[in-house]
Amino acid sequence: MKENIEKTILRINHKPTSDFEGLSPFEMDKLLYDTFGQESPVKLLKLKDETYTNIPILNQMLFFGDILKKEGELKLTNKGYLPTRIVADLYYNGFLKDVIIETGIHKLYKETDSNVVNLTRILAELTLLTKKRNGRLSLTKSGEKLLEDKEKLLKLIFKTFGEKFKWAYYDGYGDNFIGQLGYGFSLYLLSKYGDKKRFNVFYAAKYFKAFPTLLSNMGDYRYNFISSAESCYSTRTFDRFLYYFGLIEMQKEDPILSHKFYLKKTKLFDQLISC
Repeated sequence: MKENIEKTILRINHKPTSDFEGLSPFEMDKLLYDTFGQESPVKLLKLKDETYTNIPILNQMLFFGDILKKEGELKLTNKGYLPTRIVADLYYNGFLKDVIIETGIHKLYKETDSNVVNLTRILAELTLLTKKRNGRLSLTKSGEKLLEDKEKLLKLIFKTFGEKFKWAYYDGYGDNFIGQLGYGFSLYLLSKYGDKKRFNVFYAAKYFKAFPTLLSNMGDYRYNFISSAESCYSTRTFDRFLYYFGLIEMQKEDPILSHKFYLKKTKLFDQLISC
């Protein structure tokens, strides 16, 4: 009797489900808790050397690493931020841009004026590329080695961004895990459907079908909370994650106000992501 129950549970856990777009509960569990592990349906692949130049966030981190190499140590501000001259160098000569700065809505002066500059410093700390001591920032010994290994650095940045950096940090959608929870499932969806241009809400609907309880995390959004949840998911997953890695192309009528837009995966996506 016990053996039959165990077999039934095993069969159910390995049965594809429509809510998970054909993945089984077992596969979804691996996708959630061991995103790029041996038994996960998603893998990060090794790229050709020249292909790494197509990844904005990787090149941003390499550029920051070069700055730290030349500087040796950077004296941070009293609040622990990068000095203004480094902020300007990192933003204007770097590989990531902020829409509000590019459109003239906001001016760049200090680190907190730019999400992408702030993100670069935070990721450098989370990946242990840098260390902070007595108000000064410098490369770690392991960080110096990492800068010479683009494959290893990229994988570390990808996992750190997905699992350690808090995605809700830069938006007003509330302290929740929309987008970040199951980010590997979004990769799976793009792998499956991303060949054609599709609206962002197409992916948002499938994401919330797989994780419906996340809809209750929208806090004070009493009206149009579905639309707000879709916007939250899209901003975090597409604008501030996949686009930073060069994995999608987006087509927006307005870079700030467009809550519904087309997107598709890039050639780089299939070179880096295997499903």
